[in-house]
Amino acid sequence: MPRPIAALFSAALLLGTVTLLSACNTVAGAGEDVSSAGHTVTKAADSADH
Repeated sequence: MPRPIAALFSAALLLGTVTLLSACNTVAGAGEDVSSAGHTVTKAADSADH
């Protein structure tokens, strides 16, 4: 990977990680976020199935 692309990729990865970590302040909050996303996907799959 050329250096500018690697630097851009690293910066984007760092920004994404910081954003995700600030969105859920605790491990319990992260679990709730993942659970909520799972329920949303399940509901969408069920409604598409019927």
